Amino acid sequence: MGTYTEKHEASASQSDDRVDVEQVDRVAVPPPTLESFAHLDEKAILRKMDMRLIPMLALLYLLSFLDRGNIGNAKIEGLQEDLGLTNDQYNWCLTAFFFTYAAFEVPSNLMLKRVRPSRWLPSIMVAWGVVMTLMGIVHNYAGLLAARIFLGVTEAGLFPGVAYYLTNWYRRDEMQLRQALFFSAASVAGAFSGLLAFAIGKMDGVGGLHGWQWIFILEGIATVLVAIVAFFAVYDFPETAGFLTEEERAFVVYRLKYQGQIRDPGRAQVAQADAFKWKYVAQGFMDWQIWANIVVYWGIVCPLYGISLFLPTIIRQLGYQSSQAQLMTVPIYITAAILAVIAAFFSDKVGKRSPFILSFLVVMAVGFSMAISVDPERQPRVVYGGVFIAACAIYPAFPGVIAWLSSNLAGSLKRSVGMALQIGVGNLGGAMASNFYRAKDAPRYRLGHGLELGFIGAGVIAALVLLAGYSAENRKRARRIDEGALDSYTPEELSDQGDKALTFRYVY
Repeated sequence: MGTYTEKHEASASQSDDRVDVEQVDRVAVPPPTLESFAHLDEKAILRKMDMRLIPMLALLYLLSFLDRGNIGNAKIEGLQEDLGLTNDQYNWCLTAFFFTYAAFEVPSNLMLKRVRPSRWLPSIMVAWGVVMTLMGIVHNYAGLLAARIFLGVTEAGLFPGVAYYLTNWYRRDEMQLRQALFFSAASVAGAFSGLLAFAIGKMDGVGGLHGWQWIFILEGIATVLVAIVAFFAVYDFPETAGFLTEEERAFVVYRLKYQGQIRDPGRAQVAQADAFKWKYVAQGFMDWQIWANIVVYWGIVCPLYGISLFLPTIIRQLGYQSSQAQLMTVPIYITAAILAVIAAFFSDKVGKRSPFILSFLVVMAVGFSMAISVDPERQPRVVYGGVFIAACAIYPAFPGVIAWLSSNLAGSLKRSVGMALQIGVGNLGGAMASNFYRAKDAPRYRLGHGLELGFIGAGVIAALVLLAGYSAENRKRARRIDEGALDSYTPEELSDQGDKALTFRYVY
């Protein structure tokens, strides 16, 4: 079977010789239509993409989340005592990571637009694997602080890069499930981190090193080894995917270019702009929805990092030994990973984001309310149950908020910048959360739990603002089209306007 272009070139060669060259060009390669791909099995193509993309990306993110969060496991294996850190110094080591992590996310996503993903993502992975390995040989506060700063620089590009990278393969109504499959690696990392730290902690004294040092060294080496494999296992973009046929590649590109647009049989369909223009970068910084979404993101990511960085410590303060505390984190993370995938499946199925996100924010509030309302020395099971419930809402909500924004940004460059900004500024919530749970507040941690509840409340308000704004704008655009305003724009102008075009519909 010939390709779509070949068929039309053959047709053009048989056309009237009197047609001028310019018209032959227009007839020879007309824009494809959805019907021209009707014979392809869309579900089979999606399964093929899932199998080739998601497992490797999930492994990369598992290692990323493992490497940034394992300092919490190292702490209860003696890191703070062996390095002679005060509580404030330890918290600064947590906090410093997020400043550089946030600062380098937008530049990294701009690089991803110019450098092949199969080269950029594994390269930054090698860099942070080396930093993680060297963290295992630090001897004082200055060394640990410097290592955490550079870990933030080197890890910055992975999560926003992969989150954006997936939007170049999947439509917005398919995104949350893939984001959840990819992000559930963070839940698995939380469980795996506890198990791994429990096992590696037994190496205390081997080679003259402490158990916490081996945690950093072995996990850093594993990251470098996987990064080498990733150079050969990560694909670039659909246009060059060797596991797809030429016709399948054309179909994947087509379905992405025209997503988010209403279809009018009487007009040409509007493709999303993908050229590099600095004005698209500026739009990513000035769009109100991105900043409102960041507040929702804070309502989720502050509890996320509060859980990932302090869960072992919180559980140990309930009266359990360090080895028990490591193992008791496992069922929390495994349950959260399963729920994240289930919630994403139904969110994609119904095509809605806000009902799920708002519901999970409420459940998170219930969990932290349980933890703050009881005396952990008398009712440790209630505190454990509270953080369990909170985590099981946090992990499903996180891919939802990422998918919500990516679905509502049109134009690949603006989406790249907007998502990096969301994740970069949003992860400053991690810098805040790393100071929520102070040692002097143990074991009740009223300040930490209370601040988490405050950010959750802010997230609920911001989500409601977004919901109202999207709904009102969609109604306004539909009304203007009914009034004939669409006739004032060419397809090129609508493409240039991206998600501000009359033909674009927000997902809420």
